Amino acid sequence: MDDFYDAMNEPRYGGIPTFMRTPHITDFNALDIALLGIPYDGAVEARSGTRQGPRQIRDMSSMMRKIHHVTRINPYTLCRVGDVRDVHFHKIFDVESSHADITACIAQLDDCSVIPLSAGGDHSITLPILRALTKEASVGLIHIDAHTDSCDEEMHSMYSHGTPFRRAVEEGLLDPHRTIQIGIRGAANSEECWEFGRQHGMRQIYIEEFSTMGVDRVIEEARSIVGDQRTYLTFDIDGIDPAFAPGTGTPEIGGIMPIEAQALIRGLRGLNLIGADIVEVSPPFDQSGNTALIAATLMYEMLCIIADAHYSPSRQT
Repeated sequence: MDDFYDAMNEPRYGGIPTFMRTPHITDFNALDIALLGIPYDGAVEARSGTRQGPRQIRDMSSMMRKIHHVTRINPYTLCRVGDVRDVHFHKIFDVESSHADITACIAQLDDCSVIPLSAGGDHSITLPILRALTKEASVGLIHIDAHTDSCDEEMHSMYSHGTPFRRAVEEGLLDPHRTIQIGIRGAANSEECWEFGRQHGMRQIYIEEFSTMGVDRVIEEARSIVGDQRTYLTFDIDGIDPAFAPGTGTPEIGGIMPIEAQALIRGLRGLNLIGADIVEVSPPFDQSGNTALIAATLMYEMLCIIADAHYSPSRQT
């Protein structure tokens, strides 16, 4: 075996896929940031397929390199980064049991002071992640999405991919006054999905307002709302216009452009991010692979700002 092997410098078509071509790590104490897959879509009421998202994002993430072209951040020199596998599910057809498996996995990382950066999976996965990360106090949220995902029920289920943020507020995981939802659009069968956030103090930026404000002002408002306290970042790929990211279960036209999404994430540099996820990539609807490529690129953008914020020279090995 070559002692100087560096997966980043190998042909992208070679080797076993891991997120960003990072090493597969089983010892959580050897990490600062864990990249992991959550291949679960048991809480989807329409077009399934996001269970296959992590595998496709892993594959497309081989296109990523080390150093960011704008910020010049190299996350791999700032923090110890590795792929820790997919969450293992014991009862895949049981939503609440599967959510418990997600919470248990994230809690193990948190116990080792490792920051989770996850690829889903449907958006219901964010609720069990927050359950693991909010042992002491509620957190703020930056939520980029076409939908508020704040319904009370979907198809008589309280734990669908359209309900996680209502549950998170009800469970005391999420501080609604430190929550901003960006890119909201699309018709609904009831106004409750929008009204819950408005009534509880969430800042909702519909796509029309986003277009009027511009990315820089949206970033400024997001930073003002979450402040310097603990904050989680979640990005539903359907926040991106489906002309660019068709591979998702609930596409809504008139969305955010990929370059705007990149700028949004970069603008969050320096915030106290305790974790992040990219969700709702559905490979069966992604014939070109472009949706997964966008997701992998946004995941890399998240990795850069998280590594930059949590860099600690004393923790390097």
